[in-house]
Amino acid sequence: MKRVTLRGLLGRKLRTILTAFAIVLGVSMVSGSYVLTDTISKAFNVIFESSYSQTDAVISGKKVVQYAQSGNALVSAELLNRVKKVDGVAAASGGIIDYAGNSDQAKILDKQGNVITGNGNPTFGFGIDPDQPQFNPMKLTTGQWADGKHQVVIDAATASKYGFHVGDSVKIAAGGIHEFQLVGIAKFGDVASVGGATIAVFDPATARSVLHKDGFDIVSVSAKAGVSLEELIANLKPVLPSTVQVQTGKEQAKSDEQSVSTFLKLIRYVLLGFGGVALFVGGFVIFNTLSITVAQRTRELATLRTLGASRRQVLRSVVLEAFVLGLGASLVGLACGIGLAKGLSALFKALDLALPEASMVIAARTPLVSVGMGTLVTVAAGLFPAVRATRISPVAAVREGASVSTGHKSRRSLVVAIAVVGASIASLGAGLYLSVPTPVRIVSLVGGALALFVGTAMVAPRLVKPLASVVGRPAAAFGGVAGKLARGNAVRNTGRTAATAAALMIGLALVTFVSVLATALRGSDSTAIKRQLNADYVAVTQNGWASLPTAVGKDLASTTGVQVASSVRGEQASVNGSEVLVSGVDPATISKVYRFDRKKETSLASLDRTGAIVSKTMAGDEKLHVGSSFVVTTPAGKRFDLTVSGIYAPPKFDPLLGEVVLTQTTFDRHFQRPSDSLVLMRSNRPAAQLSSAVAKYPDARVLTRTAFIADRTKDMTDMLNMLYVLLALSVIVSLFGMVNTLVLSVFERTREIGMLRAIGLTRRQTRRMVRHESVITALIGAALGIPLGIGLAAGVTGALTKYGLSLSIPVGPLVIFGIVAAVAGIVAAVMPARRAARLNVLTALQYE
Repeated sequence: MKRVTLRGLLGRKLRTILTAFAIVLGVSMVSGSYVLTDTISKAFNVIFESSYSQTDAVISGKKVVQYAQSGNALVSAELLNRVKKVDGVAAASGGIIDYAGNSDQAKILDKQGNVITGNGNPTFGFGIDPDQPQFNPMKLTTGQWADGKHQVVIDAATASKYGFHVGDSVKIAAGGIHEFQLVGIAKFGDVASVGGATIAVFDPATARSVLHKDGFDIVSVSAKAGVSLEELIANLKPVLPSTVQVQTGKEQAKSDEQSVSTFLKLIRYVLLGFGGVALFVGGFVIFNTLSITVAQRTRELATLRTLGASRRQVLRSVVLEAFVLGLGASLVGLACGIGLAKGLSALFKALDLALPEASMVIAARTPLVSVGMGTLVTVAAGLFPAVRATRISPVAAVREGASVSTGHKSRRSLVVAIAVVGASIASLGAGLYLSVPTPVRIVSLVGGALALFVGTAMVAPRLVKPLASVVGRPAAAFGGVAGKLARGNAVRNTGRTAATAAALMIGLALVTFVSVLATALRGSDSTAIKRQLNADYVAVTQNGWASLPTAVGKDLASTTGVQVASSVRGEQASVNGSEVLVSGVDPATISKVYRFDRKKETSLASLDRTGAIVSKTMAGDEKLHVGSSFVVTTPAGKRFDLTVSGIYAPPKFDPLLGEVVLTQTTFDRHFQRPSDSLVLMRSNRPAAQLSSAVAKYPDARVLTRTAFIADRTKDMTDMLNMLYVLLALSVIVSLFGMVNTLVLSVFERTREIGMLRAIGLTRRQTRRMVRHESVITALIGAALGIPLGIGLAAGVTGALTKYGLSLSIPVGPLVIFGIVAAVAGIVAAVMPARRAARLNVLTALQYE
């Protein structure tokens, strides 16, 4: 039986290749995800390990909040001097190195004066002591280290890409534009490039001056000979204030790498998710293909039964076929995944989102998971056709045109299908609307979505005829005889048509879900911003999320023609362990450009040195009311008391002000290195004139109110386009499934097509018949998938109404999705249609 099975696979090469391709695509996405993220992770490992390879201990500020613009607490020069005197310390050096990239931004300008990596890549500014090379994480490739207030070293990748050489003049934006002489070019450890990031290296004194820091990010320490790490750490702790910490070099490397690993895990899970979707769709393709081939091999399998093969042997034969198919396709997919990883890396580079890379990493987990998933999905999809094959009786071998029963639409199958759909809706409802732990929520949502697709596919055979009568009407009306035959062929075997359409249904449902949800998010975001914004213009940074120097607001306020320019400070902080955004405003001007949705007791005039306006949500969470006191902890670890002067109700979706609103005077007194997140303006001058007022700040830009709203939602549009590209993989898989089904259908109907040709059907009409059938099947998939996607999006938006999200149906994109489905049907039919038209009439009539 094994030999028969393997010969059967080799004898049906086209079907085998088309079926395998569905698995190849899914597995390649899975393996490519692992290879890409493992390779990037290795590069970061090299970076961080080399940073502290000769450092025994690192003193740094404790992290109070994530993504602070001003960075963690600084280590003072006084503390550095005390550390140098601690027993067991051989050397200590203060440095400006913040791998979070928020507080040490020094943006290199190209030779045309434009900011490099203005699209959001990190722009590091380091301060490294040239007299302590053992603590330097970088290596010179040419020149010397910066040792003076007019000198700078830049990374090798930036120098190469933008044509900088030692001796050139380099302009760097940090608060304003500063000009330096390029004295050296360096690379980070053993990594040639740190992706799309740029690095400007100064001596510590210059870095502190340029970046406005009154201390150091870190103090690197080396121990004297014979002093253990434990002893060194123990000696250092007594001299440290509560706002800083000490770790070994290896511990600091792991700490720096933690935020990066979280980001890489996110990339990995997203890519793996889409790979899983492709495999799930591939499972439908395999199920349908094996079901058809089992039906076509009825006499073959029955003959094996008459020769003595048992039901178990037949079962094993079909399962073995699925196993060999899945294993072979998964191995090919594993190899293709390596190429896909390189392709994704090139795509990131093309989008200026390159990440550091080292030599390619293929961990043991990659082939195990990738090949295991692909093989398991294939075998699982082949189990039902295998069980069906065991029901073939030996007497079928002598029956003319005998075929295995494809099953009938029994009441029991309908009950099971409805039960699956009901259970899936209950699971989705629990994940969306109930307060459950995050792991339970994820399982409920993913499991519910998968079950919903399966349940819909089980119900689909009963929907094929009514749907075909609608979507097939144009083909019957305008396609002549070929169109009418095509509609009849689509409903002849409703189970087959439903299974073929189900593969496309999943892809279109997910694309529709993303499109509807993204439209709702963009619409809600736009509404929320319009509700808050009462300004004509808004000044922001190039990427929209970094901070502006406070001088930008002052310069705009003094610009002719500007009636009001109100700066909004912004920084993360902690209140009772919860992270909140704190905004610093000018009470005299903010209400002229920002609409406060205030409760009656809120008054901007009541803000003083200790007063704060808090959001309604925070007041509820922290049980605050007017007159209540609370404590704020800054990123630097400084604690101060505030009193609630008022409560306001900003939109829960994309508020422009934070949960805590202070006066700018109070904000500047407590937060280190204050900066602005926005500058809101009222002016009758054109944007170009206002932009000239901030020309000396190359990362700043002035947008009209409409442009600011569009820019604020741009990231959602970019994300939507990326999701479309990734979801296109599942549509491609379903496309191959349609090709497979049509090829097998033509093969199955060889004699029928021969008879149609004999009674006058032309080659052209034959091709049109197959094309119409493919388009009808694709449109059935669209008719199932698009409403399903809208329903899923409606469920999600319903669960998020408390955040101001409302359902909005994007009619245009949904029409395009329907057109894409029809085009997919036409493309899928090209090869099967040509094959059907080329059948020899006499040979076809003799076919059994």
